[in-house]
Amino acid sequence: MRWVYWLGWMSFGAAFRGLFGLRLIGEENLISEGPVLVASNHQSFLDPPLIGNLYRTEMVFLARKTLFVGFFKWLYTQWNAIPVDQDRPDMGSLKTIIRKLKEGERVLVFPEGERTLDGSIGPAAAGIGLIAAKSGAVIQPVRIRGAHEALPRGSSKIRFARITVSIGKPIYLTPEQLKASDGKESYERIAKQIMAAIHEL
Repeated sequence: MRWVYWLGWMSFGAAFRGLFGLRLIGEENLISEGPVLVASNHQSFLDPPLIGNLYRTEMVFLARKTLFVGFFKWLYTQWNAIPVDQDRPDMGSLKTIIRKLKEGERVLVFPEGERTLDGSIGPAAAGIGLIAAKSGAVIQPVRIRGAHEALPRGSSKIRFARITVSIGKPIYLTPEQLKASDGKESYERIAKQIMAAIHEL
């Protein structure tokens, strides 16, 4: 790891274990090598470093475009974050994610697109299905519990809630799914399959 990434990895890891009593379930399912599309529910700003801390090597994240200002533009770049415009999603971001996966990177994506308001899991956007089909990468479903209670959306106050991360068995798409012959409908089916796997954890 580069030193900036390593410093963040160490700091967040210590906080998650010391302050939030981080508990991992299904750690044996974790894919640690090769390109992996990590798909997780989205509860809090804590989620990206929380997922990143599962791995001992670097991974790629998505972050709101508005966060890339001043010092944080440099910091988020060092943490392998890809800027995304949540108000006006474009193919440019999706192509970047697909390219990173084809280059052998591990990429974290939140299929819901935004943090939950009440802790529940929302529907997935078809974009996650498109990324999965076009990249051909293995999919690692992950479910986070407790991060919403620790730092809910709209709050800047951290609460000391217990956080649990459940890691599901990898999903390998079939050759038919990778072809995605009927476009958006295929992508939506893949997105629903990924969200169902997250729900089951």
